[in-house]
Amino acid sequence: MRNLITVFDFLLLGFSEHPEQQPLLFGLFLSTHLVTLLGNLLIILAIIGSDQHLHTPMYFFLVNLSFVDTCFTCTTIPKVLVNIHTQHHTISQAGCLVQTYFFMALALLDDFLLAVMAYDHYVAICLPLYYTMTMRAQCRLLLVAISWFCSNLLAFSLILLMVRFSFCASHIVPHFFCDVTPLLKLACSDTHTFQFMMFAEAALSGVVPLTCVLVSYAHIMHTILQIRTAGGKHKVFSTCGSHLPVVTLFYGTLFLVYFQPSSSYSADTGMNASVIYTMLTPMPNPFVYRNRDMKDMKEALRRLFGLEKCYTQLGVLPPK
Repeated sequence: MRNLITVFDFLLLGFSEHPEQQPLLFGLFLSTHLVTLLGNLLIILAIIGSDQHLHTPMYFFLVNLSFVDTCFTCTTIPKVLVNIHTQHHTISQAGCLVQTYFFMALALLDDFLLAVMAYDHYVAICLPLYYTMTMRAQCRLLLVAISWFCSNLLAFSLILLMVRFSFCASHIVPHFFCDVTPLLKLACSDTHTFQFMMFAEAALSGVVPLTCVLVSYAHIMHTILQIRTAGGKHKVFSTCGSHLPVVTLFYGTLFLVYFQPSSSYSADTGMNASVIYTMLTPMPNPFVYRNRDMKDMKEALRRLFGLEKCYTQLGVLPPK
């Protein structure tokens, strides 16, 4: 392995301890990354390029979530692919902190947007008469702007503390990207202030949005149970049911990794959980809204690529 490591470099150990698995891991990471990019970009293009039919609050938040998830995967996966392909696993200290900042900011933003989408579902299902007024354009923009501002502010405050760390121990990071917890174990500075700040921010940015999600879905389930017809229950549940697995997967893995002291951190557990929320959580977005609104999305994609005109010229009906 080619590593001329200076005192300012980190060695991302990642999956390099299993060289026989490198081709399989490269193919898995690459295919997952391409599916995530293609799927989320298609959602963005289909909604933005469509007529007013898809310019609704739900699709507005979905576009933002798809954009954030696209950026989120690009923060870590391309570097992993380069490391596996070149077998050059070093990253500069500045590059490591930049990667950590964008990872934290986008993960926090994902967290806030999932809570906002849960609130949107709650208003749509439980307070339908107030939905148009509550989710007007100004309110949607304000919710997204607050999410962007808070996520970047919280991430920047932690990075300011990390810049002051001294890494005088080993520079080998047992991870495939510059995550916060493995970096803390390498620091020889006092990290108590940072850990206090991190747990305080985790409570603010994790527990509060999760509470919002749980309360919203508790009200939604109560409303669903009051609907007498099976068709009505299915229609309401299809609006938000596919959102629940993404929320569960995202919050479950984040709590597993970050809601524990750094002294009890397990590198293997942290790395396996990180694979889930960096690769698998962003990937289902193109498919989770496939029930009630799949027909609208298909029509938007056909118009985007001009397929409607092709079907008309051929004199055939488009597939449903």
